[in-house]
Amino acid sequence: MDLATQLIWLFVLAIPIACVAWTVTHEEIFKEPRDFCVRKSQNSKTIVQRKLFYLFTCEYCFSHYVSLFFIFFTDFKLLLDDWRGYAIALFSLVWIANVYMSLFAFIRQDIKREKCEIEEIQSHTKKL
Repeated sequence: MDLATQLIWLFVLAIPIACVAWTVTHEEIFKEPRDFCVRKSQNSKTIVQRKLFYLFTCEYCFSHYVSLFFIFFTDFKLLLDDWRGYAIALFSLVWIANVYMSLFAFIRQDIKREKCEIEEIQSHTKKL
């Protein structure tokens, strides 16, 4: 695969990785399992258990495992055709996916702020 194709794969493959990692670690659909994992990550007796459960609460940590799954599923390698290509692909996908998630969080925060401002203006207008 040529470099241009690999880069396209990198930026496109990071999208579903970011989507899965964000959904599991932030969205309401996984709230109960995530809350369970938060409690276990804080209250488990062994450090291994605490760290294992923490993986499901941190989008950065979880994105490593989602990236591993997608690399296995797609056999994606970056720059080199041996095991080093898998390692480069793993960390590159994690980084790009986390850039996507940071941008998404920033956009969501801005949208939420705008909604709050609109609600405040509407409630003020109703009082008049």
